[in-house]
Amino acid sequence: MYPSTHERLGQHIKRVEQEFTAAKHAALRPFKINVPQYSVLYALYQEPGLSGAVLARRCMVTPQTMSSVLSTLESRGLVERKPHPVHGHILEARLTRTGRPLLNRANVAVQEVEQLLTDSFEAEEAKLFLAQLERCSEALNAKK
Repeated sequence: MYPSTHERLGQHIKRVEQEFTAAKHAALRPFKINVPQYSVLYALYQEPGLSGAVLARRCMVTPQTMSSVLSTLESRGLVERKPHPVHGHILEARLTRTGRPLLNRANVAVQEVEQLLTDSFEAEEAKLFLAQLERCSEALNAKK
């Protein structure tokens, strides 16, 4: 009638995603930041000056969550927000001098977690797995 949990691809994807997130949370604990905060710091490293709305989309959280994450990072002096030079109602976020070195150290810890995944595959397996994940994403986005 219904497929077993072991036969459902979505169940496996969700379980691995939760295990991966938990491992990143544990790796980030010494830096007193969580995964969403790390994601913001990393996004701002890649693209300084993003707005909260853009960060929410990039980090895959709600605007309300992003507002809270940015407030926390700002209160810790890791991020600063200033009005956009033309659109003054938009606040641009940037890493601070304190935020950049913290991100550098945290990034090493996250890369170690990611390396655990990479090391579990041969090079060709990893390439195939990435292609399969992309196919999953395309299949789900085709339904939109």
